[in-house]
Amino acid sequence: MPSAALLALGVAVGGWFIGRGFVDARAGDRFVTVKGVAEQPVRADLALWPMRFVTTSNQLAKAQEQIAADTQKVLAFLVANALPREAVEVDSLQVTDLLAQTYRSGPIESRFIIAQTLMVRTADVDKVALASQKIGDLVAAGIVLGSEGQPSSGPVYLFTRLNDVKPSMIAAATKSAREGAEQFAKDSGSRVTGIRRASQGLFQILPRDETPGMTEEKQIAKTVRVVSTIDYALAD
Repeated sequence: MPSAALLALGVAVGGWFIGRGFVDARAGDRFVTVKGVAEQPVRADLALWPMRFVTTSNQLAKAQEQIAADTQKVLAFLVANALPREAVEVDSLQVTDLLAQTYRSGPIESRFIIAQTLMVRTADVDKVALASQKIGDLVAAGIVLGSEGQPSSGPVYLFTRLNDVKPSMIAAATKSAREGAEQFAKDSGSRVTGIRRASQGLFQILPRDETPGMTEEKQIAKTVRVVSTIDYALAD
């Protein structure tokens, strides 16, 4: 059967997978479009843990005294869990005077609200993960972490070395695409002569475990994925 007829048959049949590459043949143009996929497991290398806690009082000085004491408790908790003081930064301190808010109505039990936020920033992601599992110790000490009236969202884990894995992943995606193109050419009685056009897709950092409510930034283990689209010219 002539190669042109085989290429037409390939268009009629549609796409197919080989390795991780999706092949789409176009008979009239005598080329095949291949999507080569590469994936690589990675681990987060940076942990960020915003720790926000609040105290209230009718007396500003008393509220300040309490927030200072709570700050020391949080710092002691972190140090006890192998997170050094230098890994913690004072992110913000907010003081709210409810009597100064013109829109508020009704009685006020505690006039002043002081919210302190500490930011833990460290490459020791495993230590942060272990410490976050012991948050009950802070609750037992009278400190409840939260964010603007909501429960604490906990630490986030980031992968910052994407540039380190890009070259090898692009090579893997290109290899996958080439294998798909060569297999299609072999089955159609053709041969691959070269690249007509190539397009690199975006790199995606995905959760290793795709479970409901578990986003990528909440997982230490991640998967980096890239898809390269390449047009290969075909000849008899």
